[in-house]
Amino acid sequence: MPATMPDTTQIPNSFDMIIAGGDVIDGTGGPRRRADVGIIADRVAAVGDLSQAQAKERVDATGLAVAPGFIDVHTHDDRMVLTQPAVAPKSSQGVTTVVTGNCGVSLAPFVPGSRAGEANPPGPMALLGTWDDYKYPTLADYNEALEASPPAINVASLVGHSTLRAGVMDGFERPATKAEIDAMAKVLEQSLKDGAVGLSTGLAYPTAIHAPTDEIVELAACLKDFGALYTTHMRNEGPDLVPSVDETIEIADRSGAATVISHHKCVGRENWGKSHDSLAHIKAAQQRMKLDYDVYPYTATSTILLKDFLSTSEKTVLTSSATHPEMVGREFDSIVAEWGCSVDEAIDRLSPAGAVYFRMDEDEVRR
Repeated sequence: MPATMPDTTQIPNSFDMIIAGGDVIDGTGGPRRRADVGIIADRVAAVGDLSQAQAKERVDATGLAVAPGFIDVHTHDDRMVLTQPAVAPKSSQGVTTVVTGNCGVSLAPFVPGSRAGEANPPGPMALLGTWDDYKYPTLADYNEALEASPPAINVASLVGHSTLRAGVMDGFERPATKAEIDAMAKVLEQSLKDGAVGLSTGLAYPTAIHAPTDEIVELAACLKDFGALYTTHMRNEGPDLVPSVDETIEIADRSGAATVISHHKCVGRENWGKSHDSLAHIKAAQQRMKLDYDVYPYTATSTILLKDFLSTSEKTVLTSSATHPEMVGREFDSIVAEWGCSVDEAIDRLSPAGAVYFRMDEDEVRR
């Protein structure tokens, strides 16, 4: 998103701080330029030659880059912003805002105990923590926790579709009923009133893969009046990539919601090259609707440990395991070999677990 630059037609002659002599990369898409940045209170007031201006504090940025704070639009930081207020993995890299609740999972809104008897959160919900972390019945409750211990960065919250389903459905292997959709819509609308920036889905995951297009359309239709976004980890990013893009376009068209495709990619060697078609479909749809996408800058993906994802991966490395933490950092194939068991058995023994899957092509990423 381009940064909004200050009006420099009337440059003040006194600032609270001047960041001097850095290479300014301002987010407008133009080339970097050597300039000073003048700050008054908590706002950038001027960019240019401020060598003659006064400042309470002057920071020498010679040889350094000066840029607006980055917005990390695709995170699962719902818990980290609460438990690690410094949010060092992000703030240390210049990120000043994170969008949480992606891929259909968010810590809020979820009524504790509504899935009594289940040892662990289902599917991708385990990415965010244990049941003890799902303790915010409303987004307002979650926001109150943030305000009680403010993180060092800004937080924009999406509401996860799988989290909504988990709150009203007894199982995930079917479409939601009309009554269940109405119940989810009511919770979603309240969350939007409480400040949610949109709805996310993770249609590739077991918690949502059986949700039909109509279910998503009905929920996404709640968003337009709030100016909120629909973001999606699409149903398929491999052999059915293009049909999944088309489904996303249909949801955007029928619901009227501004839509973002999360981490658009082609996974699995046999599917490399399909971005030519998927990007063409996106470009055509953009002529008549608000449709965008974000991408990974690397050739690996990271999520929960899933058999379907293993089948398209050149190499898989374990990143977490509640039951066998000593295996973290190991390649999955080496664990299977050491244990002398089947892939299914290894997944069961390691889960809940996470993994990095190397399954993308560098040329696709750059395209």
